[in-house]
Amino acid sequence: MLDRRTVLRTGVAAAASASLRPAWAASASTSGLTATDLPGGLHLITGAGGAVVAAKGPGGAVMVDCGRAESAEALQALVLQKTGARTVSTLFNTCWRPAHTGGNDRFAAAGARIHAHENTRLWMGAEIASRWENKVYPPRAPAARPTETFYSTAPSIPLGGEKIDWGYLLQAHTDGDIYVFFRKANVLAVGGVTEGKGWPFIDWSTNGWYGGLVRGLETLIKLADDKTVIVPGDGVLLTKADLVKQHEMHTAIMTKLATMMEGGLSTAQVLQGQPAAAYVAERGDPTQFLTLAFKSFWGDVRQFRAV
Repeated sequence: MLDRRTVLRTGVAAAASASLRPAWAASASTSGLTATDLPGGLHLITGAGGAVVAAKGPGGAVMVDCGRAESAEALQALVLQKTGARTVSTLFNTCWRPAHTGGNDRFAAAGARIHAHENTRLWMGAEIASRWENKVYPPRAPAARPTETFYSTAPSIPLGGEKIDWGYLLQAHTDGDIYVFFRKANVLAVGGVTEGKGWPFIDWSTNGWYGGLVRGLETLIKLADDKTVIVPGDGVLLTKADLVKQHEMHTAIMTKLATMMEGGLSTAQVLQGQPAAAYVAERGDPTQFLTLAFKSFWGDVRQFRAV
């Protein structure tokens, strides 16, 4: 279980981020989508929504996330082209949100088994009132919902000579976030828990919260080594050193937000206090991020004050 006091007070040292373009990276653009080669014969596809990772397996292509619905046809064609597979057999959803799951209907109809956390499956079967977006998401069609789920521990999946580990990142971006780790290739797909540019957003309407995001970063830091290629939900590829730096930043900001909450400040007062001022030059306007992060505390405010 998440110890919120520990999360608030835990920090790790920052490290320098690698900046050289790896020799294995090559890009190609098709139908508004861009494919970039990753280690181990994997491929990163951007432009469909959230970042998509694709690999060829013995039974068909394996994908991590599948972008928005309107990009599904072009994405499917590009994945099959890049992997040389005849079909997509396995699809991971790193969370429920449409930028990551919009293509589920198409890929499920083509025979893909969809893997996710159980909370993701439950959200996709419900009407979601996203108050911060002023939007209601209708339930997804039954065929588009994940078919292979777990609660706390997920079994490793063999992929020819590769092994895929996947696991839970607690309540972070949502309450169903997972990572997918291609062990041999040393490629770690992390969904919306972090971003390669700008700020992540915390979907508190589906139980994301800031302390969980910080704890999620801790999990990813333990999984990675200095050569791990980390694929965030959006933006540039990351290294373990980048995650360490982000963890330090978010721990500092979260400590300030917790103090502000316990002092009874409003969201407007939090924004006026500029708790992320030291990072604006690097990451941009933090207004939405701070608003969502601060509101995420209040979902469990009684428990938070008790620990």
